[in-house]
Amino acid sequence: MNYHQYYPIDVINGPGTRATLFVAGCEHQCRGCYNQSTWDPRSGHLFDEAMMDTIIKDLNDTRVKRKGLSLSGGDPLFPGNLSAIKALLERVRAQCPGKDVWMWTGYTLENLSPEQRAVVALVDTLVDGKFEQQLHDPSLAFRGSSNQRIIPLTQVE
Repeated sequence: MNYHQYYPIDVINGPGTRATLFVAGCEHQCRGCYNQSTWDPRSGHLFDEAMMDTIIKDLNDTRVKRKGLSLSGGDPLFPGNLSAIKALLERVRAQCPGKDVWMWTGYTLENLSPEQRAVVALVDTLVDGKFEQQLHDPSLAFRGSSNQRIIPLTQVE
C-alpha cells in the first residue's frame, strides 16, 4: 500500500485532535473529488513498518492528546489496501487503548466484500458513499455530499 499524506495532528478529519492518514488507491473516481492525486495506487510513498510505528507512537504520545486515527484517501477499502489497513488497525486496537478510528470510503456498508467487512469490523465510525458533486453541501460535518452517511459502528466514549 502507498499513502500520500500523514498528519500527526489534525482537527479537521473527525472529532477532536487526531492523527490522519491519506492512502493511495481509489477506483471510484468521483467527479469533483478534491483528492484526485490519490487515485493511483502506485502514487505517493510506500506505507511501511516504520510509518506504522510512527502512527502508533503518535497516538500514544501524551504531550498531544489525540482522540484517535482517521483514514481517508484515496480509499482505505480499495482492495490493494486491505491487508495493510487491517494490520494497522489491529495494532491500533492492541497498542492504543481508548483511541477511536474513523474511516472514509466510497463504498457503501451494504455492498462491502467479506475482506472489506473484516477491516470495517475494526472501525468505530464509517463515513460511506461516493462523493456526488450535485449533492455537495459545504455545511455538512465530516462529509462532502448529502448522500454520504456517518455510521457509528461502536459505542466509544
